[in-house]
Formats: sequence, structure tokens, C-alpha cells
Amino acid sequence: MDTKLLTEKDIKEAAKIIKNGGLVAFPTETVYGLGADALNPEAVAKVYEAKGRPSDNPMIVHIGKASNIGELTPRLNSDIVTLIENFWPGPLTLVVKRKPSVPDRTTGGLDTVGVRMPDSPIALDLINWSGCPIAAPSANLSGKPSPTRAVDVIEDLKGKVDAIIQGPDCRVGIESTVLDVSGETPTILRPGIITPESIEAAIGKKVAVDPALYINRPRDVNDEEFKPKSPGMKYRHYAPKADMIVIEGGRDKVKAEIERLRGLNECMGNKVGVILFEEKAFIEAAHDFFARLRDLDREDVDLILAGALSDTDGVGFAVMNRMLKSAGYNIVRV
Repeated sequence: MDTKLLTEKDIKEAAKIIKNGGLVAFPTETVYGLGADALNPEAVAKVYEAKGRPSDNPMIVHIGKASNIGELTPRLNSDIVTLIENFWPGPLTLVVKRKPSVPDRTTGGLDTVGVRMPDSPIALDLINWSGCPIAAPSANLSGKPSPTRAVDVIEDLKGKVDAIIQGPDCRVGIESTVLDVSGETPTILRPGIITPESIEAAIGKKVAVDPALYINRPRDVNDEEFKPKSPGMKYRHYAPKADMIVIEGGRDKVKAEIERLRGLNECMGNKVGVILFEEKAFIEAAHDFFARLRDLDREDVDLILAGALSDTDGVGFAVMNRMLKSAGYNIVRV
């Protein structure tokens, strides 16, 4: 496939591709997304094929105006309205009951759908010119680190999609917070830069966190009974080419263990990369983590040693969610 490399000046051309059932990768404020008409099951099927994505992994649907959520769900409660008013456009996905018009292919067969309004002029223009909601998981090959720069998308998807809009580097750097508001208790299914504390302050009630987010082991991908309600809950995600170890503990001990392991591995002829953020630099870590993994892939390192962040901070918890999955839950505690 001949992939067109476009810019934000080519939005109308990209929108035409979406309208005609094609695939367009585009920047958002979180990560780059791979978009298709969310109401066209044949188009959505192409996304799964291009990414090599499991068919029961639901997609997030992106809308260009907050009012467009009415096209996807039959009703809104006061919590949903408050969340939209406080956090849209922005990196918060709301899992709501879906209308029958939303295809099973888009939702992974669930009776719910994840919806968000991105805070990116390019993304919003693309959606609005396309005239349809856009289903858009991250624009990478399934299992690889999420792309936060156009070069990352080109590396993975050139030749597999119709077009890539080359925009700016993503401002946030990790995917949106996913909040299930389809039941009685709002529940975080995927942590992000919008924290539980921020959500609780907005709606004035306690928010639950899915217990699976605290389990330091991967989901069993052969568990047919488990139907993930959000991307990232079941399958391997964010994995670099190299083996990766997360070192967890007191700051000085973590630094010492990283140096010890690096020295031992380099003596054996291995090329070692290190990811170690400042202790409370949670926003910086969110912005840089995936890009750092991609850079280390390009450097062809054999081993990545990463210092754990405090997960008592909401954003730190979100980054650690990605870091542990990237390492396949390979943790050393010191």
C-alpha cells in the first residue's frame, strides 16, 4: 500500500479517506491514533488488520463536538455531563452504554463504548471534516510502545495505512484515562494524566479503581471469559524490542542497582539503556516514557533498566502501569 504522508494543511484530503472507509493516522494530545469511521465495521476491521490487534480489544471512539456523544449512547446522567463539562476536550475517555448503531466490531462485542473528545486542533478538524466519529487506537503495531511522534508512526505503519498526518509531538505522552460510567460506581479502567482525585473533585463522589490495575502480572490472553472493557487490560502492551527490568525501592538503592546491573551486563558485551526520571517528575515521565522506549529500540540495546516511580501519585501510577507492562512485569525490588 502506498501511504500518503500528509500535514495539517491536508486535513480535507485525510477526511475524504476516512469517509471512503480508509485509514488515517493522526496526532492527538495523548498519543498518535490510527483512525477509521467508527460506524463502518469494514473500515474498523482494517484497523485491527493493520495493527495486528486482537478482535476483542475494544476501540475508543473520538468525537469532534461534545454533543456528538448523543450519537453513540442512549442517555447521559449528571455525572457524565459534569465530566464532559470539566474534562472535554481532553485526555478522559468515558465508557458508556452504546446505541445499536455502534458496530460490535468497534466495541469488541461489548454493550458499552469508550468515547472521548481529544484536545488537539488537528484531531478535531479531522473528525469534524470527516463527518463521523472516528475509532482510533494508538497508531502502532499491536504490542509495541505507543507512538508520540510522527517518526514512530511512519516506522510502524508506512505501507499498511492510507495516510499519516505528520503533526507535532504529542503533548501528554500517555494514553487517556479510561473511566467506566456505565454502572453505579465510576471506575478507572486505565489510569492516565486525569487522576482519580481530579475526577472525584469534579463529581463529588468516590471513584473506584479496577482491581486488575494493582496486579503485578499480565492477564491470561487465553482467558476467553475475560472481556476487556478498555484497551490495555488484557493483552501485552508497550513492549520494546529489548528485555526490560524495572527496579523498585529507595532512590539511592535503585540507582546503585541500576549501575550494578549495567556494569555486569556491559562486561558480558551487552548494550544497556537506562530510563531514570527525577523522583517527582511525573508529568515529564508521562511525556517522555514512550519516546524513550522508541529511542532505545533504535539504538538496538539488549537490555533496558528502568527506575520505578512512586505510584502514590496519580500520574506516577499511570506511568508505572505502562512501565510494568513494557517490562512484562519483570520487577527487581531493592
